[in-house]
Amino acid sequence: MTAKMPAPVVLDGRVVRLEPLTLGHVPDLYAAGRDDEEVWRFSPRIFPASEEGMRRHVAGLLARPLTLQFAVILKATGRAIGSTAYWDVGGFDESVEVGSTWYARAHWRTGVNTDCKIMLLDHAFALGFTRVVLRTDIRNLRSQAAIERIGGVREGVLRRQLRRPDGTWRDSPLYSILDDEWPAHRARLDGRMEALLSRGGTGS
Repeated sequence: MTAKMPAPVVLDGRVVRLEPLTLGHVPDLYAAGRDDEEVWRFSPRIFPASEEGMRRHVAGLLARPLTLQFAVILKATGRAIGSTAYWDVGGFDESVEVGSTWYARAHWRTGVNTDCKIMLLDHAFALGFTRVVLRTDIRNLRSQAAIERIGGVREGVLRRQLRRPDGTWRDSPLYSILDDEWPAHRARLDGRMEALLSRGGTGS
């Protein structure tokens, strides 16, 4: 099976739903990320300090080629609490990247990220991709730990990979998960989600 960029799709999880991102999600996203520069501290894009800034941010994401952008919808409220995406990985066969991920701070270290990653990796591997790539800012230790918790293997560091909004260079640790590694990681993560839900929440 030859892998290709995923078509728009709704992915339904235990605590969140992923649906194609639109400008209609802007008010929720601004409410989720407003007045919290820590959410955007390691983003390669400028902090959206107004609803219009968030609109420009979302419009920019939607204009990028070879991506599929999702809004992360908390099922308990029906409100968008962040976004994530698939990206094409140029120069590699049957690889797709999961990136541009952020959530409102209230949902950090909860089951939200685990739920999202289970859905995104399940879907990617079902489509025929054999390698899922994840990158982050080398200063973002929280993100690196989260990637490693879901099973990401650090392949190396892309030095001076892109410019940060302040003009400094970002080095980007590069991680991957292979299709034949995923079943064991998925079983472990599935057990974690079941334990969290059995305690009546999304936990830490």
